[in-house]
Amino acid sequence: MKRSYTIVLLIFLIFFVISFITNILGPIIPDIIKSFNLSLTLAGFLPFAFFIAYGFMSIPSGMLVEKYREKRIILWAFLLAFLGSILFATFPNYKVAIFSLFIIGTGMAMLQVAINPLLRVSGGEEHFALNSVIAQLVFGGASFLSPHVYSYLVVNLRTSSNQNNLLFSLLSQVVPDEISWVSLYWLFTIITLIMLVFILIVKLPKVSLKADEKTGVWNIHRDLFKNKIVILYFIGIFAYVGSEQGVANWISKFLLDYHGFEPQTTGANTVSYFWGLLTLGCLLGLILLKFMDSRKVLIIFAGSAIVSFCFAIFGTAKMALFAFPLTGFCFSVMWSIIFSLALNSVKEHHGSFSGILCTAIIGGALIPLVIGWVGDLLSLRLGMMIIFLTLGYILSIGFWSKPLISNKVIKLKKRKTVLN
Repeated sequence: MKRSYTIVLLIFLIFFVISFITNILGPIIPDIIKSFNLSLTLAGFLPFAFFIAYGFMSIPSGMLVEKYREKRIILWAFLLAFLGSILFATFPNYKVAIFSLFIIGTGMAMLQVAINPLLRVSGGEEHFALNSVIAQLVFGGASFLSPHVYSYLVVNLRTSSNQNNLLFSLLSQVVPDEISWVSLYWLFTIITLIMLVFILIVKLPKVSLKADEKTGVWNIHRDLFKNKIVILYFIGIFAYVGSEQGVANWISKFLLDYHGFEPQTTGANTVSYFWGLLTLGCLLGLILLKFMDSRKVLIIFAGSAIVSFCFAIFGTAKMALFAFPLTGFCFSVMWSIIFSLALNSVKEHHGSFSGILCTAIIGGALIPLVIGWVGDLLSLRLGMMIIFLTLGYILSIGFWSKPLISNKVIKLKKRKTVLN
């Protein structure tokens, strides 16, 4: 079909919204703990509620897309995100937060499954790789921006001089002073409502799924789970998302507890730089993958992440402010390399395998929860040391993986000078 740049831009916007909503939990966790008087374990259930939805919905979403098509699924997804956001904004308490985050997470999981084939068709297959990279940059940019929006809203809502501003005047009427961070969920409510209207108006192209994009029946998934390679890469994605969310969700609380940094300013900025450098690292990763085997790149970045994270949790306050974002930079290539190694390690059923790998995103639910639980029993620092185990497993993938197809690299030939 003819390429539609309007639809491509809309898909980039959807990627932005997914990231903007998904990765805000880390900066606001200290506020939620304080507002609801939570233990670290109870706070860990917040990302658990959000990311466990990926475990429930990744494979079923693929089946729903095949039956009801992309536009309907995207509309349902934004409707769920809207309902979850307005529910939490209207009734801000811990139990409602758990339920709302699960609903929002379900919507985000449905969106992730629906928009990638749509991007391939709208932007043209020959540009799919480039558009996918741009989409990831947009995704990372939103993760960088959302903590700054949180800081801006919370800090300015406290200032009486801003009451003449229409935005802050409206928010001050619906957001109690002691829980000003809830203003974010009123913002999410507005954003998801606008996206619902956009999707209703825009005509989306019809997508013909390739054989390797189709989800497949339950029997195929059951057979894949009998394959040891599938299990090993499932654990790999589980370990990566667990590492990413385990660090991002506890950075601000760690900086508050061990170094006394204000969560709404320094903590939020550090989380923002974590996501910002993770995004920039993708660009370096793209270059390195043109010249090096992906397994070697994974070993370098995973090893560097372990070293950087060690400085982050055992170093001085200044070291922590530098090392946490640097750890994000080291995370940058892990998802794409692990995912590609996994798909290149099996001969068939790539669509079903992709659904299984996306289900492994539940690592983002379980690892932060375990960190909080250990943090309550012992200390947050000891809890965050679990990340060394997940990063160690990711490092091991670079040594034992044997893909059927390796990434193509540019070989630099040495020029020989002949002297006569």
